[in-house]
Amino acid sequence: MSHPASESGPVHDLGAVAPQLRALRRRASLTLEAAARAAGLSPAHLSRLETGQRQPSLPMLLALARIYGTTVSELLGETVTDRDAVVRAADMEPTHAGGWTYWQSGASGRGMQALRVQVPYGSQGDIVRVHPGEEWLHVLRGRLRLRLGDTTHLLGAGDSAHFDSLTPHRIAAQDPDGVDLLFVHTLLQSPTAALCLGPTPGVTP
Repeated sequence: MSHPASESGPVHDLGAVAPQLRALRRRASLTLEAAARAAGLSPAHLSRLETGQRQPSLPMLLALARIYGTTVSELLGETVTDRDAVVRAADMEPTHAGGWTYWQSGASGRGMQALRVQVPYGSQGDIVRVHPGEEWLHVLRGRLRLRLGDTTHLLGAGDSAHFDSLTPHRIAAQDPDGVDLLFVHTLLQSPTAALCLGPTPGVTP
């Protein structure tokens, strides 16, 4: 799930995130123009993210993580001291991005990324996402409106969905109380992976 959503909500310390974005892009041997094109951003917009002049949303971070063949944790400059299979609830620090709140629910450097996500009502509901990979989500609380291609599904607590991310998809909370999800997606190792995203009202890349 990924990209230009709201610019509101702090994402850790921007001073630390910005240079990490640049360093990982260079590690992937991508020019600013190539990375921006793959993420559906303008080069100027990505440049502002890399210099800390603009704040990345969670969907933007997910998009860039896929393109750079890494994880959101690494984009945020987080380090994992070991590869313990167990992640304790007390060790999960919430991150706020684009109106969402999410918790890393797995170690970095894995082939999949696991998140616990809280999606508020009215947040990013107009963003259509298309990208290589697979996604799996499970509704913990509330009701989720999931659009896959031309079909809209309403999922309640206990319901799950597993789909090819090349299917145009969009998620939104159905009710004002929002929705809580478990979310797992595959990480793409190819830096040339492209993301095709729909328009976001009020946001100009």
